[in-house]
Order: sequence, then C-alpha cells, then structure tokens
Amino acid sequence: MQDRFLITRIVFIAVFMSLSACLQVFANVFIYWREALLHDFWRLWTAHWVHVGWVHFVLNMLAFMCLPFIFPRAQVRHFIALLLLLPPCISLCFYYFLTDISAYAGLSGVLHGAYVTVACIHLLYPRERNFAALVLLLVLGKLLWENSFGSMGTAELIGSPVLVEAHLLGVIWGMIFAVVYVIHMYVTDK
Repeated sequence: MQDRFLITRIVFIAVFMSLSACLQVFANVFIYWREALLHDFWRLWTAHWVHVGWVHFVLNMLAFMCLPFIFPRAQVRHFIALLLLLPPCISLCFYYFLTDISAYAGLSGVLHGAYVTVACIHLLYPRERNFAALVLLLVLGKLLWENSFGSMGTAELIGSPVLVEAHLLGVIWGMIFAVVYVIHMYVTDK
C-alpha cells in the first residue's frame, strides 16, 4: 500500500511538471493576457502553469513537489482538483477586480491556495493539527511580510516582479475551498 501511495504521488508530480515544462516552451501563448483572456479561455488555467522563466519554474516546482508528501491524508485527486479549480478563480479575480493587472504567469498563487486548503482540512485531524497550524502560520507570515516589505529578493531571482495579489487570492480561494470541502464531508457523512 505504501508503494502505491509513493508511486501515485511521484507519477502525479512528474506528469504535472512535464506538462508545465512543455507549456513553458511557448509561454506567451499560455500566460494571462488581460486583453486575450476571454477569447483564449485556456489562459484561465495555463497562466498559472507557466512561469516567467526557468528559475521561476524550478522554484515553484520545488514547492509543488513537497505538497503531496507533507500532507499524507490528501489524495492525488484532491491535488488535481485544486490545480483545476484555483487557476480560473484567481484569473477571473484578476480580470474583474484587479483590472490593472495586464499580464501574469506563475504557480505561486495556486500553491498558496493549495497549501492553505490542505492545511485547513488537516486541522480536523488531531495527529496533523500542529503541523497544519504551523503551515498556516508560515503562509500568513509570508503574506504579511510580502505586503509589508515586498519580495525584492525573489523578484531579482526570477527576473520579474512578484504579484503578491496572486498569493493573497490563492489563500482566500484556498480557505473557501477548504470550508466547502469540510461542509461536503459532514453532509455526506450523515
């Protein structure tokens, strides 16, 4: 059983990283362009699966690779759902509420949302509660730091400004999805 758990997660990570790397080759076709978003609807998703460069890609993929292993109760199907649900929610928030954002690429908003969703759900399990709370505190601390002092070091490293609004939107949507999931769990258990 443990082997299947490990193999499933490794295959999931490899498939997503390969997809993201392939999209990276033609990133301009897949990034968020405000003017093209509603005509090129795939950008709602792909904008979050491509990056501004390969350093950005590697950094996000390192954070992505950790997620399925640090929260063992979450299943691969949950991660797939988050990779499909979070991107259009964030993209549509850019489009309708943050109209000054004309271009965006990167997984970090989705990563913030995924970490928060899974951590919030793991608060329900006594054995995982302390670790989940630590992850949530670290994400909160990161958001506070970015919104107070900025992300100049990261921006220099990836060669592009960091759009901290994506991180915040990811966290907000992550909390919403966690609440919906918990409600769904309790409704279907009864």
